[in-house]
Amino acid sequence: MVNIFLSASIPQKERDAKYFETADVIAIRDAVRALATAVIPKAHLYWGGHPSITPLVRDISLQLNKDVASLRAHVTLYQSRFYEKNFPKDNLDFEDVQLIAAGPDKATSDRLMREAMLAGKKFAAGIFIGGMEGVEAEFDMFRERYRNAPVFPVASTGGGAKILFERMTKEQTQPPDPRLLTDYAYLSLLKDLLKPYADL
Repeated sequence: MVNIFLSASIPQKERDAKYFETADVIAIRDAVRALATAVIPKAHLYWGGHPSITPLVRDISLQLNKDVASLRAHVTLYQSRFYEKNFPKDNLDFEDVQLIAAGPDKATSDRLMREAMLAGKKFAAGIFIGGMEGVEAEFDMFRERYRNAPVFPVASTGGGAKILFERMTKEQTQPPDPRLLTDYAYLSLLKDLLKPYADL
């Protein structure tokens, strides 16, 4: 089964204005819902738990398959035990939740979780939606480990994804598809972008 990696979050105003000022919350939610709708029936979606994203994936997952146990083959959620006291109740709806041991601080815990999430798998592609510094960090880690896998920063959602799109445009090593900046029909867009790499 094809593996797809998702990195996404909704930027918070109090954290960093450079992410928040371009973020389109409705677009972020729509894009995450579209990706889950496209991927979960036929492929396996991996992502790091974020309280603004996990409920969206949960809702789509349950709409697509009310037998939660059978979702194990299609959905894997990673979480760091550093945040265990604040885990959203939506985590309980996923059978395959990978809990990674906490480090001595937030930064170390985040790094350990990301390393575990990206280790030892064969990803067909990485999708980056909205987000803040965590999306940028996961983008760099993903590209380092999966050099032959395409990356798609959905720039129309703003935040970190827009910054990544601009960075890729400047690099010119893998120019991003311009539709990632302008196309809000996310279900058809993501299916089209992923078609060469996954049978969705």
